Amino acid sequence: MSENGDKSISITDRTKAFAIRIIKACSFLDEKPGVCRTLSKQMLRSGTSIGANVHESRSAQSDKDFLHKMEIALKEARETEYWLEILIESEVVEKGKFDSLLQETKEIVRILIASTRKIKERLNGSKSNGRRMEAASEN
Repeated sequence: MSENGDKSISITDRTKAFAIRIIKACSFLDEKPGVCRTLSKQMLRSGTSIGANVHESRSAQSDKDFLHKMEIALKEARETEYWLEILIESEVVEKGKFDSLLQETKEIVRILIASTRKIKERLNGSKSNGRRMEAASEN
């Protein structure tokens, strides 16, 4: 469930809200010296890219294009998850400050996995139906 407790929030709105949280977290990290700034830039790029790709997918030219954009969003979500885990496990940040952000990342990953799986099934189903129709027309 999202931070606001609403399961019905769209993935577009959810990833946009997530990007805003990432921006705030990176602003916090940028105030710290050393390695935090470098990791912050990595996480800022991947964390905001998730929502950008989901948003862009709304204008996809085909199901394949939509799938491609959602798979990029998934890759970026997994990268963001990695940076958050590194920050927490290295004790560069307090677990309590970033744990809810990590949990939201994991939920977004699960949603994107489910979405891309459904799209792939639909695409594979339409290919199978097309082949069956071709075979039937040959007889």
